[in-house]
Amino acid sequence: MRHYLRTAGAVCLLIMLLLTMLSAYAGAADKPYKRSVERYQMPDVTLINQEGKNVRLRNLVDSGKPVIVDFIYGTCTTICPVLSACFTNLQSKLGANTQKVHLVSISIDPENDSPRVMREYLKRYRAKPGWDFLTGSRKDIDAVMKGFDAYIPNKMAHYAVTFIHMPGGDKWIRINGITSTSEFIEEIKKAGISL
Repeated sequence: MRHYLRTAGAVCLLIMLLLTMLSAYAGAADKPYKRSVERYQMPDVTLINQEGKNVRLRNLVDSGKPVIVDFIYGTCTTICPVLSACFTNLQSKLGANTQKVHLVSISIDPENDSPRVMREYLKRYRAKPGWDFLTGSRKDIDAVMKGFDAYIPNKMAHYAVTFIHMPGGDKWIRINGITSTSEFIEEIKKAGISL
């Protein structure tokens, strides 16, 4: 009888342990995005912003402000609007202080994203100062995507990825996947950006 009770107790303990592990795994799997901390080699390229002005990417990243980067294109109707809505909502949360954080959207469709297309895109999302949309030669755009380990050879197969960089460091927080605005804001706060 004692042997039976010990075996039954061990089986119950094992079942509880398995259920706890499955519950923890299911909770982690529910998150629609993955966060990691990475280091990237930023290519020394000069891109063009929505006003047609040259912008040296390294200078922009090393401006002394937090920088948030995503890869989008002007005619996208799937992932890009969601990413851009997060940028819009962040700027709303920043209020009059929108230039406290530099938002950078980099085109993955430089053949079609001219400064005019990028200006119209930013206007559609009510972008305020502090949000730049950059394009450049295919060679330079590819170098930037590869520098961020986010190479997208075909715009129709692109995926959501966002990068957060704090000034004075070489680490980037990489967010793979779609976040809600509240998750996006929470990740920004975790990165050390006070809102």
